[in-house]
Amino acid sequence: MSGYICKLSEKVERTHVRYNNRYGIAIAGDLYTPRELDLSRQYPAVVVGAPYGGVKEQGPCVYANELAQRGFVVLTFDPGYMGESAGEPRRVSSPDIFSENISAGVDYLGLLPYVDRGRIGAIGICGSGGFSLSAAAMDSRIKAVVTASMYDMSYAARAGLTPEQIAENKNRLSLQRWADAENGYPQYIPTFPEEPVDEIPAEMTGIWREFFEFYATRRGHHPHARGGFTTTSDLAFINYPLLSHIDEISPRPILFVVGEQAGSRFFSDVAYENAHEPKEMLVIPNCNHVDLYDDATKIPFDRIESFLKENLK
Repeated sequence: MSGYICKLSEKVERTHVRYNNRYGIAIAGDLYTPRELDLSRQYPAVVVGAPYGGVKEQGPCVYANELAQRGFVVLTFDPGYMGESAGEPRRVSSPDIFSENISAGVDYLGLLPYVDRGRIGAIGICGSGGFSLSAAAMDSRIKAVVTASMYDMSYAARAGLTPEQIAENKNRLSLQRWADAENGYPQYIPTFPEEPVDEIPAEMTGIWREFFEFYATRRGHHPHARGGFTTTSDLAFINYPLLSHIDEISPRPILFVVGEQAGSRFFSDVAYENAHEPKEMLVIPNCNHVDLYDDATKIPFDRIESFLKENLK
């Protein structure tokens, strides 16, 4: 394995693991533990989900490396159909399966003798913020949720579109299914180049420029994370509201972490409004969307640690 975007601390041990989700898909994960792990006691644990289209070697390794130093057992993973995980055809996406990935991580952690099943939380970066909230709404084993630069992919599939535009998208994607069936494989159009680049196209602006700055340059580039999914995967998100039951996470707590300058901030604002107490919104100054992927000077690890230790007890 290679391509991790941060150096592993000498205080942390990382072990590659594999386990199945409830669909029987083998998930490839990395387990981070304090190097001085005391096998005679039980620790709090956290599942960390990658940004939508990302893999475990990117943002999740930054969070896991830091939190393992602070006494947590942390699991990162490649979503099914991506990276080193199983699943064919590659790069298929589904809101249900992506939410299931979080719960499958809880399954794995809860079988470890040195993890306390009553103290397992979830951290979701970007799209996994929405998936972690969706998972927690149905999986009561998840005792606390932290989202960073949360993106609700089902909200995004309809945001700003008229009923006519939604119908047009449905028709276009439905017809693509004919083409996929005739070809024997689904269309996939990557967003980012196969090799990292040094320059960002001048015409790129807003959040897409941020995404390109992370995924397409040496900062965050990984060959397993070239952006996008099979074209017809979008149909599932048009049809599936991820956060319809966010209020049912209560009385378990949610911490929303957002960048002050993030173009995606409104996703967290809407989710925060719909969630019931206990909930907290933490706005990081001078911070954009992707800064919360990997910038350890801006990711509020002290607050994340205290939030998790307060609520995983």
